[in-house]
Amino acid sequence: MNLIIDVGNSFVKLAVFELDRILDKKIMNAENFLENFKKFIEKHETIAKGIMSSVGNLTQADLLCIKKSCDMLVLNQDTPVPFSNLYATPKSLGIDRIALVCAAVHHYKNKNVLIIDAGTCITYDFVTSEAEYFGGGISPGLYLRYKALNNYTAKLPLLSPEVPKGVVGDSTKASIHSGVVFGILNEIEGNVLRYQDKYEDLTIILTGGDSEFLSKQLKSTIFVNSNFLLEGLNSILQYNLSGQLKN
Repeated sequence: MNLIIDVGNSFVKLAVFELDRILDKKIMNAENFLENFKKFIEKHETIAKGIMSSVGNLTQADLLCIKKSCDMLVLNQDTPVPFSNLYATPKSLGIDRIALVCAAVHHYKNKNVLIIDAGTCITYDFVTSEAEYFGGGISPGLYLRYKALNNYTAKLPLLSPEVPKGVVGDSTKASIHSGVVFGILNEIEGNVLRYQDKYEDLTIILTGGDSEFLSKQLKSTIFVNSNFLLEGLNSILQYNLSGQLKN
């Protein structure tokens, strides 16, 4: 069994895979990580290999505990992956984006794929049917937009995301919800159309913490998969293990 660890900006996700199937998953805050991590590991004594992707911050004690849990691969820009990285600055490509592209290549062979990850930021990543990755886009995520309106103005309140009642907001709160949510929906729909104009037979994947919230309001044909990054990490681990076996 494989242990998959995704350390994000807001949460840490743990998953146990057997081949391509998720057997268990847990999402936790970075606070009290050690206690929760040890409890999770104790339930799965047969874990042999693992992979970790980290764009967030854990303590040295946390990282040491993770590395001792099993034979752990720490994903970085030099890790062998099953796609051609044609990004102009490959060393600056986020490892979370690398994992998402690997998931696309693994699940959608010989297809053009656009992956939209709606998390702290919204990232757009495009990989061709020939497994060539060129890049995509990055914009502020749902919560960042709400926080920005509160942080950079004197009187606008900090709100939690809410589905707008209509495009015309009849109060300050309603106007904020309309501006933020419809702004993101229009952005996603507009980007999808731009990619579809350029690339035929485009498969679109929506993932990330806000994917469920946004998917219910999108008109485009989009596959929603909240585990896509975890699946990508697992595919990278399998790819590297198969390479070791061949050698």
